[in-house]
Amino acid sequence: MPLPSEPPPSEPATGTATAAATARVRRFSRSQRWVHRATGALMGLCVASAACLYLSPLAELVGRRRLVVTVHEWSGLLLAAPFLLGLLSRAFRGDLRRLNRFGPHDAVWLRSALRRDRLGPRPAGKFNAGQKVYASWLAGAVLVMVGTGLLMWVTGFAPLRWRTAATFVHDWLALALGVVLAAHVGKALADPESRRGMRTGSVDRYWAEREHPLWHLPGGRED
Repeated sequence: MPLPSEPPPSEPATGTATAAATARVRRFSRSQRWVHRATGALMGLCVASAACLYLSPLAELVGRRRLVVTVHEWSGLLLAAPFLLGLLSRAFRGDLRRLNRFGPHDAVWLRSALRRDRLGPRPAGKFNAGQKVYASWLAGAVLVMVGTGLLMWVTGFAPLRWRTAATFVHDWLALALGVVLAAHVGKALADPESRRGMRTGSVDRYWAEREHPLWHLPGGRED
């Protein structure tokens, strides 16, 4: 007597793989992730070398001040390189347009965040208002840091009072930049799925729909 036919063993595996694939949403391309990593590495070199220059215990521990100064100068000058190379990527340029667009839903997000209202509405597209403010502030801070750093480096092209003012702005803005970067790292550590998106390029669909409901997902529309 013939036994009843059974489905091929590959069918459940295929269904599981399809379900797993649809549960992930592509968030960043490879070029976008490399721009972020390269910028982060250069920024880390800037901050670490600055700390070795201005904090006496670290300066004594590391030594070789001339080398540290050279690393600090060139890592700062090269900060723009990943950004400029990233402009060759269509995906990167698209994200720049999103970061540069501030809509009514971003004001709602900011009000809820400033009030620490966890239950209030926080509508966001691919990037929320906090990320947009951070990106804008960081871009401006880097430009000021590079400009004041050049005035301090090329001493023959500026009068003494300009160099003195540049040193004051550079030092205090560096401190503010360190605090903001530490807060950025802290937020990333508190959100594993966001870190996974930057590491692998994709995020969980449920996370995307919850944190970025106006992103281009089924049922959502980014203004």
